[in-house]
Amino acid sequence: MTSKQALVEVQIRRQEKEGAPIHWESFQVKYRSNMNVIAILQDLQLHPVTSDGRKTTPPAWEAACLEEVCGTCSMVINGKPRQACTALVDQLEQPIKIEPFSKFPLVRDLIVDRNRMFEHLKTVKAWIDIDGTHDLGPGPRYSQELALDRYKMSECMTCGCCLESCPQYGQDTQFIGPQAINQVRLFNSHPSGAMNAGERLDIVMGEGGVQDCGDAQNCVKVCPKHIPLTESIAKISRATTGRLFKKIFG
Repeated sequence: MTSKQALVEVQIRRQEKEGAPIHWESFQVKYRSNMNVIAILQDLQLHPVTSDGRKTTPPAWEAACLEEVCGTCSMVINGKPRQACTALVDQLEQPIKIEPFSKFPLVRDLIVDRNRMFEHLKTVKAWIDIDGTHDLGPGPRYSQELALDRYKMSECMTCGCCLESCPQYGQDTQFIGPQAINQVRLFNSHPSGAMNAGERLDIVMGEGGVQDCGDAQNCVKVCPKHIPLTESIAKISRATTGRLFKKIFG
């Protein structure tokens, strides 16, 4: 894309609600330098007119931070799950095809219900139980190396890209997905979180847990934050094996 190309061609998958008929609509949006997909959708909010001049309803979509931090603007762009805020028009082949995630219930157009992901975090107890009724003093110290490892794992924004690309994850499967398993590793690696490490490992040893991973490794390829998801899955898999042997042999 260059500044001489005045228009951006876009195709958007439209659906009023789950189960409603699906149709595609084509649009042309005026090109601007450093334009991203969010800018395209904002233009269509103001001027929802198709390429053939037909007025339509503005496509429904979500966004919040516009800085690839919140994960809200997750969608499939040219066949790849990613964030619309960092999908730059200059780097995309046209026509740009925009679709909603397929692994979550559809709300409308590009909006899906990602609540299941947050339920997964509850399932694996992705928090540290601390008694806040009195002053506990300074927290436990740990190495700079561990701090850097944990920081990378903590960057997960629950965007859903890893789940959209995972062949084992879907509305009809029990697999909790790489993002939840990564959170088990994150909290089990904390000195305080380690107090409940066994409980978390027991959870991911059950149905829908780490053993359901098919090792496709799609998740690590599409993660916007480049979190080592396959490394987290491997480490938790080894940890669950060790816990199983400990249970058997004491």
